[in-house]
Amino acid sequence: MVEVYSVTVDCTVTSRFAHTVMTSKAFNKANSSQEIFFEVELPKTAFITNFSMEIEGQVYVGEVKEKEKAKKQYEKAVSSGQTAGLVKASGRKMEKFSVSVNIAAESNVTFVLTYEELLQRKLGRYELLTRVKPKTLVQDFQIVTNIYEPQGISYVDTHATFLSNELLPLVEKTVTDRKAHISFSPTMEQQRKCPGCDGTLIDGDFIVSYDVKREKKLGDIQIVNGYFVHFFAPELPKLPKNVVFVIDISGSMSGRKMEQTREAMLAILQQVHEDDHFAIILFDSVIETWKDSLTKATKENITEAMDYIRRIYSREMTNVNGAVLTAVNMLVKDRQMERLPERSADMIILLTDGMPNEGESNIGKIQENVRTAIGGNMSLYCLGFGNDVDYSFLDVMSRQNKGLARRIFEASDAVVQLQGFYDEVASPLLLEVDMHYPDNAVDSLTTSHFSQLFNGTEIVVAGHLMDNDLDNFLVEVVGQGLEEDFRVQGQVSAADWDVFYPDEEYIFGDFTERLWAYLTIQQLLEKSKSGTPDEKANTTAKALDMSLQYSFVTPLTSMVVTKPETEDSTSSPLIADKLTEEQRQQAEKMAYNYIPAQSYPRHYQPAPTYFVDGDPHFMIELPDRGDALCFNINDKPGTIFNLVRDSNSGILVNGEIIGDKKTPPDGKINTYFWRFGIVHQTLGVRLEVSTEDISLFQDGKWVKLLWSDAASIKGSNVDLLVTKDRSLTVTLRDSVKFVILLHKVWKKHPYHRDYLGFYTLDSHLLSPDVHGLLGQFYHGINYEVADLHPGKVPEKPDATMYVKGQELNVTRGWQRDFRNDVKNGEIVPCWFIHNNGTGLIDGHVTDYIVSGLFKSV
Repeated sequence: MVEVYSVTVDCTVTSRFAHTVMTSKAFNKANSSQEIFFEVELPKTAFITNFSMEIEGQVYVGEVKEKEKAKKQYEKAVSSGQTAGLVKASGRKMEKFSVSVNIAAESNVTFVLTYEELLQRKLGRYELLTRVKPKTLVQDFQIVTNIYEPQGISYVDTHATFLSNELLPLVEKTVTDRKAHISFSPTMEQQRKCPGCDGTLIDGDFIVSYDVKREKKLGDIQIVNGYFVHFFAPELPKLPKNVVFVIDISGSMSGRKMEQTREAMLAILQQVHEDDHFAIILFDSVIETWKDSLTKATKENITEAMDYIRRIYSREMTNVNGAVLTAVNMLVKDRQMERLPERSADMIILLTDGMPNEGESNIGKIQENVRTAIGGNMSLYCLGFGNDVDYSFLDVMSRQNKGLARRIFEASDAVVQLQGFYDEVASPLLLEVDMHYPDNAVDSLTTSHFSQLFNGTEIVVAGHLMDNDLDNFLVEVVGQGLEEDFRVQGQVSAADWDVFYPDEEYIFGDFTERLWAYLTIQQLLEKSKSGTPDEKANTTAKALDMSLQYSFVTPLTSMVVTKPETEDSTSSPLIADKLTEEQRQQAEKMAYNYIPAQSYPRHYQPAPTYFVDGDPHFMIELPDRGDALCFNINDKPGTIFNLVRDSNSGILVNGEIIGDKKTPPDGKINTYFWRFGIVHQTLGVRLEVSTEDISLFQDGKWVKLLWSDAASIKGSNVDLLVTKDRSLTVTLRDSVKFVILLHKVWKKHPYHRDYLGFYTLDSHLLSPDVHGLLGQFYHGINYEVADLHPGKVPEKPDATMYVKGQELNVTRGWQRDFRNDVKNGEIVPCWFIHNNGTGLIDGHVTDYIVSGLFKSV
């Protein structure tokens, strides 16, 4: 009964500064009030600057306040039972802004969200990412992007994750020397997923990438309304680099992480330039160096290093302090011995996935030790792998030492993430770059000294002109180049925007000032993480003042949105925050019900467990990934399903479901497994297990056992062990082991009955051809989970699972493993696959229905 009739995204990029307005209009067609939702995603690098709701002519506008003041309103709203938070992490790059409001019958609402960001140049291009998920067909849908670059546009490329061959021609692109216009506005029929259905194709990322012309060695300077911005990205020969790879091989890196690290390092070593020098240090509780000094990247040395990497494996604890100091000492010693080129860049790349727990483990002391040892003479880059790592520790330590930190997400593309980071720092062009401007003409400068400039990136400096009428001044850039010191200077003057864009209605007035403010706040926030307590307090106070002055939602501010009063409630505040990387990491841990990775000896890894229990809940536990998958199967009582079928070994397991005694008050009839049939044709074993008794056919005769007995049978082909009123362990000779649990319910319960749970152990002993509802997973399953976002229940987020060539919407939930506690069970977090496991299981659930307890069809 709610029609979203208009969704528009209007983005204007002016000299890399992007201003995006997302508007959604909806109409309540019902004859009663309805809750209407507005949900959009924005890049995590962007700052929200405005949000408003217009309801029947009344406009409600968000107000940016100091976070501590907004927090009091937030806590008051939460304590009264209201949901007050508007912003949540969404995947790696995005944040989700969501709000709902109660709208009267036959009324309209318009939502408008505005955000701004400075596009960063990476690998030779700028990227503008817009995520659109309207979830329904929209009468008026359009994305419009206008790019204004007085420096000149060299190319523009557009693509989207949802663009089919039919939608691709609908992207209109017009590019002139200094302007690009891109638009995409499909009709409702063109949005439609299939003829006659309401599903929409529009679901994903719309990406515009571009670069600008770089004809001036000095770079490009824009002067508008008393503020200037200087972009500097010259084309120069690359400097040799001296890189020490410091790799964590502690126990928590075992399994998939170690495999991906090996694969990434092998690819990276092949990319190391022959003029570079490199070294490899491995660490757990012991620090191991490949060689005692850095080595020139000859083909022979690269081949030898790759052989070394192929042999690494995970071991014990984590001595970060000792490992990094070893790398520093190696670079210092090689510099002193003049083994490295004089004009070259020294860097350390640290990869770790956990907390320091060997040697020096005090984080502050480690940071102090590393900073003292490096002494400003090299760069430290820290890569935090997975969710156990203390990202804040790595972030501060890298920034203290001319580097940066990056999270490497524990996913199937971790190798690509690691390679991508190396590509960004692989080609230094200049060292110790200083941007000089006249002291008597410019103040309020953003950072103007840069330790290094890498190929494909860009230096950006902005500032305030003390004389507003000044339209030209002298600029000088100096740095250390490949063969000699780099020095360039020149007189710059303001570009005439009216000449470049004579027909534009867009007012460019304050974009340089807002760009300067955005950049200044970002740099102040970085500085506030390190330094003395007084320095931290001063930079934080300044960043807060500027965030409030320019209405940016930053980690220090919040946007307070007051919802209108309704018949049922008074007006209530909603709070939009900016999440820090640490908060994003914490949210992921909570959303995943995260269990930190455990360290195991390399000869031992817990085996996966596959079971079905309860109302039938199927569970695949994967300890090597620290994860689990689950799904339910619902069918009418009396249905028999095939759980395991291995034609090579002659093993067959079927199970029959039973329903409640009668329909409960909620109308939902639960079904459970109450009878299993197990056959091993090769061994001549047939076993029937029900909630009443256990019958074994072996050596031509039947033997019956009762659950009320504590009994065991040791046969030539099968062993049975009954734990009274609790469990049956079935061990087939030289093969798999099954455990069947008995769940007893109070006999006079009005609805529920006794039921069984079925658990598989030693599943690896079955052949690769094993199948069935459980059996198909016995030899592993490849999947990837991404795009975590709020679900219907706050504590159970949804996500997108990529499995078997399909995209599934899954929900983070939990089931119980009753092996150790048959009464209460142990909670196991898992990704729940909806609709009877559709998309995860092969085929359809009906394909697994068989005609009898010992039948295969």
